[in-house]
Amino acid sequence: MSRQIRFNAFDMNCVGHQSPGLWAHPRDRSWKYKDLDYWQDLARTLERGFFDGIFIADVIGYYDVYKGANYHAIQQAAQIPVNDPLQLAAPIALATEHLGIGITASTSFEHPYTFARRLSTADHHTKGRVGWNIVTSYLESGAKNIGQGGLRRHDNRYEVAAEYVEVLYKLLEGSWEDDAVLRDGERRIFSDPGKVHEIGHKGKFFEVPGYHLSEPSPQRTPVLYQAGASGAGREFAAGHAECVFVAAPTKSVLKGYVADIRARAARAGRDPRKLYVYTLVTLIVEETDAKAQARFEEYKRYVSYDGSLVFMSGWSGIDFGQYAPTDLVKRVETNAIASVVEHLAGGDKSWTIEELAQFGGIGGLGPVFVGSPSTIADILQSWVKETDVDGFNLAYAVTPETFESIVGYLVPELQRRGVYPTAYKPGTLREKLFGEGPRLAAPHPAARYRDIEAVKRAEATAGGSLAVPLTVSEAV
Repeated sequence: MSRQIRFNAFDMNCVGHQSPGLWAHPRDRSWKYKDLDYWQDLARTLERGFFDGIFIADVIGYYDVYKGANYHAIQQAAQIPVNDPLQLAAPIALATEHLGIGITASTSFEHPYTFARRLSTADHHTKGRVGWNIVTSYLESGAKNIGQGGLRRHDNRYEVAAEYVEVLYKLLEGSWEDDAVLRDGERRIFSDPGKVHEIGHKGKFFEVPGYHLSEPSPQRTPVLYQAGASGAGREFAAGHAECVFVAAPTKSVLKGYVADIRARAARAGRDPRKLYVYTLVTLIVEETDAKAQARFEEYKRYVSYDGSLVFMSGWSGIDFGQYAPTDLVKRVETNAIASVVEHLAGGDKSWTIEELAQFGGIGGLGPVFVGSPSTIADILQSWVKETDVDGFNLAYAVTPETFESIVGYLVPELQRRGVYPTAYKPGTLREKLFGEGPRLAAPHPAARYRDIEAVKRAEATAGGSLAVPLTVSEAV
């Protein structure tokens, strides 16, 4: 039997997302990102196409590496202006019945105690259809604007993230017992105080002594997404993530990544098949190859050279504005997304600056596939077969047109081949994805925090956190 193919829609609460300049296309509606009906209409389209979910990216800060300023980012709407992603969960949930809602939030810019309440609230409001994409952030401008002075070093950010999620697990999994909420009107007892526990966390970066503010939500801990592709990011993902997103420009890069992340998950004691890997691609689908190619050529006329290099500079930490278009991309040590530099400077090919701008002009760091439903289906099946990837995180060129074409043309072709869902599984997002219970189970590290009093006793004996730290050797 052929492997099933999974889809997520990749979007952001902003204009254009990862296709700079395409906002000017007459059919693009990304400028409506401020309107809830835009998001609800898009969500209904995705649900008709049986997407696993809509994955909403985010950044705190702005892109000011390119030419040492944010001028071109602002001029080209390169993820500025940008609105808060978590506020989209409830309206999307109201418009749909099954679609998952993955929300990006950084461990660098919000305290875990307040964030835990926001996560639980979203999980309640969506009836368990929310996920959290754990990121450590890469923009210096974000850190400076909240008074941090600048970003921590790359691997140190994952050390912070490891403790951050430990605090979240203690709050979400351990603070309230399953039967703490009684709603006993006769005895006038809403919650049993004896079954609501202080977490008593005192770590290197956070001190959180008290109770979680929210009662347990359907999933307790939402589905965990992670997009780290560096050594430190992979180790973190292998230990914590349920779904991993990667941007791989070629099959060979992707195949190596998938094999590595599954091996790391196995070493962490987890079932490597219970960790889904989605790779970033943009699909230009039309009735025929010729029509698809014509549409692609039309889209390319709107790509912004400066806008593309705004993103590439921000993601890599390298100011590509200081080079001529014919110069080659070189490896430079930066504090941004380490994997971007590794793939572009040490991958299968050498890139000129102009080629880099063209490559990133539609859909960002993932490849663009153009063709008829049959052509695209062949491509996707070959990528799944040759790389062992589970699914695809679909960026758009023009929205909602890109997604409407995928749902209208490609999904029926994949279903006809028997490699794509024709119905959703019941239950929470975790149940829909994995067909098991709504909550994280052992050997996932979250499960060890269910008995929080036992955890506190063990930590008192050990003299500190029970979490396994991310070491320098693991991050190489």
